[in-house]
Amino acid sequence: MVPFTTDQVDREIIRALQEDGRMSLVQLSERIGLSATPCKRRLARLEESGLISGYSARIDRKTAGFPITAFVSVELERQDAEKVADFQRQVALFDEVVTGTLMTGAQDFLLEVAVESLEEFETFLQTKLMRLPGLRVVRSRFALRRFISRARIPY
Repeated sequence: MVPFTTDQVDREIIRALQEDGRMSLVQLSERIGLSATPCKRRLARLEESGLISGYSARIDRKTAGFPITAFVSVELERQDAEKVADFQRQVALFDEVVTGTLMTGAQDFLLEVAVESLEEFETFLQTKLMRLPGLRVVRSRFALRRFISRARIPY
């Protein structure tokens, strides 16, 4: 896949939208110093390329009632393509898993799990994750405090 080429104006658009994805086209064009029509064309090109893949609200998990974050590393008994794909498909069905990453090294997957309580985490482990076939090792670590949370790229 060839990376999408951006120039300074594209990067300014991306930087502005990363700070405030709700700004209007007029506000965006004023902020970057471009009239609305070319700004709209550039924005459409960034969206069509997939570089801007969508817009969403950032939710504070603690305020929403999910103050517990656990990072769960998983090793499978076998790492063939079918087993990896099966695991990914099944874990994607668990609402508690907010991110899932295929890893290199000793662990095969790293899951970020958000729950209301330690009891809910235990229930998640016992009734969902640990019931999946083909697990070798599951290790959990709990986050004490998030001190950096960036939903952006370093443009």
